[in-house]
Amino acid sequence: MAASPISLTGRALRLLSTREHSRAELERKLAKFEEEPGALAKVLDSLTTKDFINEGRVVESVLYRRSAKLGAQRIKQELKAKGLEPEAVAEAVTLLRASELERAREVWRKKFGTPPADAAERGKQMRFLASRGFGGDTIHKVVSGGDED
Repeated sequence: MAASPISLTGRALRLLSTREHSRAELERKLAKFEEEPGALAKVLDSLTTKDFINEGRVVESVLYRRSAKLGAQRIKQELKAKGLEPEAVAEAVTLLRASELERAREVWRKKFGTPPADAAERGKQMRFLASRGFGGDTIHKVVSGGDED
């Protein structure tokens, strides 16, 4: 006897058990399992009503997991990719910008720890911080060692 297929609700709950997902993420991941039109929307509405899907928690989760290593630009991209409301993304980015310099210094310190010896090393350090999503002004302050608080 074959095992019964997992319901859309079961699949959604399995995804939500590993980490917070936005509604848009769940729609993308579960669309291929929808057997009748509108069934997925009903399941997601039900999960939202029961607070299993909560966009605020998704934002908090991303900030908690990623802010120690990444700059505001990179996190903004991740939040947008999750299909979150633009207002929630803008609010999160504003929060991140307040601690951007401090976070960039910590990331730089863990990776390099010493000021660049020459232009090539300076470029390497700047590219590293840029790839992590930190802004240009912040990168210059960190790499040049200026504006110590």
